Amino acid sequence: MRMRGRVLSTLCVAAATAAVFSPSSSAGQPDAPSPGQQEAAARDAAASLTVSNAGYWFDSGRGKLVVAVVDQASAARVRAGGAEAVVVARSQAQLDRLLADFEGLRPREASGVYGWGIDPQVNGLVIRMSHANDEFVARARRVDPNLRIVTAATAPRQQAGDVRPGSPWWPGGESNCSIGFPATDSTGGKHFVTAGHCTNDVSQPAYGESGQRNRIGTSNSGGGRSVNAREGDMGVVAVSASGWNLSAAVNTWGKPPVTVTGSTEPVQGMSVCHSGNTSKWQCGRVTAINQTINYGSVVVEGLTTTTACSLGGDSGGAWLAGDKAVGLHSGGQSSCSPGGADDQSIFQPVNEALRKWGLTLFVGGGGGDTQAPTVPGNPRLTGATSDSVSLAWDASTDNVGIAGYDVYNGSELAVSSASLSATVSGLTADTSYAFTVRARDAAGNQSAASASVTVRTQPGGGGGRTFSNGTDYQIRDFTVASSRLTSNATGAAASPATVKVTAVHTCYQDLAITLVAPSGRGYTLMRSGGLQCTPFGGERTYQVPVNEKAAGTWTLRVADNGPRDEGVLDSWSIAL
Repeated sequence: MRMRGRVLSTLCVAAATAAVFSPSSSAGQPDAPSPGQQEAAARDAAASLTVSNAGYWFDSGRGKLVVAVVDQASAARVRAGGAEAVVVARSQAQLDRLLADFEGLRPREASGVYGWGIDPQVNGLVIRMSHANDEFVARARRVDPNLRIVTAATAPRQQAGDVRPGSPWWPGGESNCSIGFPATDSTGGKHFVTAGHCTNDVSQPAYGESGQRNRIGTSNSGGGRSVNAREGDMGVVAVSASGWNLSAAVNTWGKPPVTVTGSTEPVQGMSVCHSGNTSKWQCGRVTAINQTINYGSVVVEGLTTTTACSLGGDSGGAWLAGDKAVGLHSGGQSSCSPGGADDQSIFQPVNEALRKWGLTLFVGGGGGDTQAPTVPGNPRLTGATSDSVSLAWDASTDNVGIAGYDVYNGSELAVSSASLSATVSGLTADTSYAFTVRARDAAGNQSAASASVTVRTQPGGGGGRTFSNGTDYQIRDFTVASSRLTSNATGAAASPATVKVTAVHTCYQDLAITLVAPSGRGYTLMRSGGLQCTPFGGERTYQVPVNEKAAGTWTLRVADNGPRDEGVLDSWSIAL
């Protein structure tokens, strides 16, 4: 199997890179590098690796590239070059064999599995799933006992939906896609690269407005200039209509534009932003590279997953790392709601598309924005439960504009926010945490960390009155799935009690959902029945009046009263 966009053999960190990583403490020395400069230096280091390695990623807490190696001699060479090293058990060749063994399990045919690949930070496999498949996971763990599972409520979908990166274009009479990056060929001919699933029709007219108006040129001219298969998700539109000029200024939808100065390869852990016609300008971090994604209609290799959100119509749009072109939007969860999955959006590395068709990226002059925002002020606690805390802070300023804020739990990124507040969930009850906040601008520059705010989650009982069970239970025809949890809250239960259920099922109307109190009394949340079948996907909230003591065992019963259905209860919680 071909692995793309990955340097397998080397690490050569130039002296200039080492100087960027080195702290400056004495008078007259240069200022410490900004986060944006750190990321740029790490990208340069990753692009010229000369030490045998098993992958690498960017650690934003340390501001350095981290390289996985299998022996101390290699680690010493990495550190001498100014990067960080971690010694791991498996070499890249062993990881490739591991991935090949996993492919032998035929994951593209396994229910619920929509993506897979190698995660260098765990030195093993990562599997992406939209719903539980215990049998397949058990088989996969025999291949790699330490595999990482990433879950989302829904599987990703390829999104349909001057020539400026991120602006819309229309393939014929179809719904819009988004422009990736302008480029030129060896004769000076003008083009732009975008998603392959937007350019699949041969010699299709491309328009700059809906309703087949304002023609730009021709998509996939003559055929052979579009791929939407294992090789990738990328295509070319020829800009042949008069009056159209190429622009390196990314459409950031009301924010100051970013001028593209070059291209780069994605690195796990780095900050990225994308521009698209529907979700506009969204930022996040790379969670994995070289991943295989099963979109249902097609399986694509070599893709990059991120935490940035996206929506239908963003397809083909521009992904950037700072002011460098890095990818073309391929697909995602089609949601920008709070609390989305870690792996929300997916892109095709842009350099592969440029190389395939012999194109040169159209760039602008100058080095882009390198000034970091000011430090967020007055971080503070605004609320806490047994498993979450809510934080707020004062705004930062920037010479161009703030793109968002990153909240860190120690050195780990906990959550990103576009506003001056955020909620960090999934925490342990009655536990102390220390959080800091960093501001981020559109060019990827990040501020220094704010002052630390120390908070403590509420106990599981007494003050904290929300309890949950995250164990998966299969929902099968004409059977009942029962999930129990224990509350140690004191006094009477709140009335109404709030029950949240996260599940996947093909027919919501076939389900009868009942809450059983510690007293044994049952409270109906959903009665089965109805002429139509609609899917149960994601989270649903129910409120039911109760007359109960809060303490004891509460049970959620999900009965499937219809034939030929399938589903899984992912988790549920009750607020008492």
